[in-house]
Amino acid sequence: MQSSRLEGRVAIVTGAAGGLGRAIAHRLAAEGATVAALDIASDDSRPDDGSAGPTAVRSWTCDVTDPDAVSTTVEAVATELGGIDVLVNNAGLLSGRNSLLEATPEELHRFYDVNAVGPLLMVQACFPHLKASAHRGRVINVASRTFFTGAPGQIGYVASKGALIGMTRVMARELGEHRITVNAVMPAQVATPGTRAHSGDEVFARTMSQQAIREFVTPEDFAGLVAFLASPDGAMITGQTMVCDGGGLLH
Repeated sequence: MQSSRLEGRVAIVTGAAGGLGRAIAHRLAAEGATVAALDIASDDSRPDDGSAGPTAVRSWTCDVTDPDAVSTTVEAVATELGGIDVLVNNAGLLSGRNSLLEATPEELHRFYDVNAVGPLLMVQACFPHLKASAHRGRVINVASRTFFTGAPGQIGYVASKGALIGMTRVMARELGEHRITVNAVMPAQVATPGTRAHSGDEVFARTMSQQAIREFVTPEDFAGLVAFLASPDGAMITGQTMVCDGGGLLH
């Protein structure tokens, strides 16, 4: 990727140790951004895929459900990297499949803490820096198609991602006066370590067979959508929910 459309921007990507978050962080860096890759995993415990990645990607350890950790980390990033222009709320708790009749309040609270409260805390902490951005601040929330499909057995996950979609719209309305855009993006069933833990080859093949373009969507495909919304071309797109899934979900 040879592009400089994000040159001079500082981006935070949460849940960036692997999977979609890693691909997003590397794509933003490849397009010129300096990226703070946040993850609950420490550097020593993060998976090594054999690639050190762009030098413009720097790692911070942060639990997005901890208000103090979020505030401290965001201020450290802003101080060391010179501000914050883009926030990608990618950190999320994935789900196996169990009957809603077996769901517990504790389980639902945990999904909401990570998938909805975490992004709110990140937005609140980043707001002063996004507001001051010379490039117009950007918030990109990673949601899920399951909000539309109502995936059986995943009530906590679906409900929390649905909350994030609603929050995206409120954020877009409230932050628009500061020229900050807020959008939600939804990936296909992308093969990452997290999704592979809950779905086998047969499930992935069945999902792909329902797409208009019958090819597996990669983390890099999804990262391209995020980079577009972070770029100057996304300056007037806000409050939207965009899907990158090869035409599996048409809405």
